[in-house]
Amino acid sequence: MDICASVVSNDGARACVLNQGFADTNVRSTPSMPQYSTVSREGIFTIVTLNRPEALNAMHPPGNLELAGIFDEFEADAEQWVAIVTGAGRAFSAGLDLKFTAAAGQLTPVPMGFAGLTSRYEITKPIIAAINGPALGGGFEAALACDVIIAAEDAFFALPEPKVGLAALAGGLLRLPQSIGLHRALGIILTGRRVSAREGFELGFVNQVVAADELISTARHWASLIAECSPLAVRASKQVVRHGLGKPINGELEKVRQLAAVQAMLTSKDAIEGPLAFAQKRRPVWQGR
Repeated sequence: MDICASVVSNDGARACVLNQGFADTNVRSTPSMPQYSTVSREGIFTIVTLNRPEALNAMHPPGNLELAGIFDEFEADAEQWVAIVTGAGRAFSAGLDLKFTAAAGQLTPVPMGFAGLTSRYEITKPIIAAINGPALGGGFEAALACDVIIAAEDAFFALPEPKVGLAALAGGLLRLPQSIGLHRALGIILTGRRVSAREGFELGFVNQVVAADELISTARHWASLIAECSPLAVRASKQVVRHGLGKPINGELEKVRQLAAVQAMLTSKDAIEGPLAFAQKRRPVWQGR
């Protein structure tokens, strides 16, 4: 049986999100035409595809800046609630474009990091990584910067930077130990070895492993499950979790109530709608405000 959640956009239009896809079939492109990625919007969901398949979606400064703009737009758009990011072709991303870097003669940092995500700390909307193939170096780091990771059975992950005289300084050295623990992470980091999708699931940084032809539909299913919840409650929950990483609970409980996303949730119409819908034994109609 399909699970349906009612949502209301700012203009009052109501949509029903089904658990195996999007009821709103109006897919539209973003106003700008990106060069290194593709973007589509399906109802309240933004689908971002890294689109340099000839380079295994390796990341270079122009592409990272472009993706930073895409995720800026996603975060600012009140009509967009969840993003999915994946790769075109046979790779999610091979990470840093070494050929571009060698030609440039220097490493060029960009404000929001790899894929416009690894140095983006304040985004409150959930992002799902749909890993369709190798996620190496900065590609793995971009995946770790997302909130949910779905991987195809033949996908694999690695932080191979030490093998080329570098280190995973875009968050991988910090996020992987947070996710799976110190010694397990160091076993991957210090060797640069590959980790299969199945092992990633067993270690705990992959949420689900599926057949390649089910990857995007599974990511959409996760997006639909998230959309059944109040979008403001989802954002508040994410902000509290991210804020509290590595901090003692004592002393933080009062502080988190002052976070912007938490205040937005507590003062919202959705905070009234949820209990009211429960009392009336109906599905809530979320407005995102």
